[in-house]
Amino acid sequence: FITAFLLGFAFAQLAYGPLSDRYGRRPVLAIALASYVVMSALAAISGSFTMLLIARALMGTAAAGARVVSVALVRDCYAGRAMARVMSLAFIVFMAAPIVAPSLGQLVLLAGSWRLIFWGVAIVAALVTVWFWLRMPETLAADARLSLSPARVIADYGLVLRDRCGVGYTLAIALLSGGMFGFIGSIQQVMETVFGRPELLAVIFPCVAGTMAIGSFVNSRLVMTMGMRRISHSALAGMIVLAAVHLAITWAGYETLWTFTILQALMMGCMGLANANFSAMAMERMGEIAGTASSLQGFVTTLGGAVIGAMVGQAFDGTTVPLYAGFLTMGVLAFAVVAITERGRMFKAN
Repeated sequence: FITAFLLGFAFAQLAYGPLSDRYGRRPVLAIALASYVVMSALAAISGSFTMLLIARALMGTAAAGARVVSVALVRDCYAGRAMARVMSLAFIVFMAAPIVAPSLGQLVLLAGSWRLIFWGVAIVAALVTVWFWLRMPETLAADARLSLSPARVIADYGLVLRDRCGVGYTLAIALLSGGMFGFIGSIQQVMETVFGRPELLAVIFPCVAGTMAIGSFVNSRLVMTMGMRRISHSALAGMIVLAAVHLAITWAGYETLWTFTILQALMMGCMGLANANFSAMAMERMGEIAGTASSLQGFVTTLGGAVIGAMVGQAFDGTTVPLYAGFLTMGVLAFAVVAITERGRMFKAN
């Protein structure tokens, strides 16, 4: 069910960027939002599980437009630290949705069937679509629009792949996303098998995941003075230390629900401090092809993160060792990628 959404979400991102570079941000995102409304309604009236899976995959393809075009919109208007600040605020919204959604879904189920969830999503998406169309101006000038010919699109993707910062920080985001997806895929098993407290999942998950949003907010307040690299590199180093400490505690047999919750929350907070900065640095030199660059960044981070996360989740052995071994490995690899990208010049303000 989740896989269907993620597959649609990952691969559709490759199309939205070039389309928004050609036709502008506003019409492409409006069509994506309207499609999300329609696909949510289709999910609500699905008569079989197969139709529901198809609707979820199509919802993913529509949601991909929001991810790609929103990043391109921000890049059209901002660069450098200012982009990192705005991206941090946008990431708070991105993170809030999956944190709040399970609890809201449970409340809706108390009032009726699962179909009401999708009707509710359709209504909210419709309101967002109308608001966006009425309030959001076009950010891509007519003379900055690009050809949609296959040769031009391939050439633009080639430019993205030849940008050292773009590729390096995109890979770093993908590695960190792998840890996050691994946590999401393992948390239910951890609460049931390791701690025997599945009833606390609805409390622990939002508390832990919510620290990513807090980290993003803190970054939005600090990045203009401290700089993207200093904050994000320090946050990544902090996450590695926390993962190593947590892995040692688990191996030593001292893992408790308290250590799990506190250390995992701190690690997610570090990710919140790093992600928006990494995204802004990956987009720094991509102003002329922001849509295409956002497409590739989104595709790599989503698909790469999902694959790594699935591997971490499949390694679950009744303890939290695989989860934190995965976090530590991904953190160290991300740090190595960033160090190579920056040619060893880490923790600089600029």
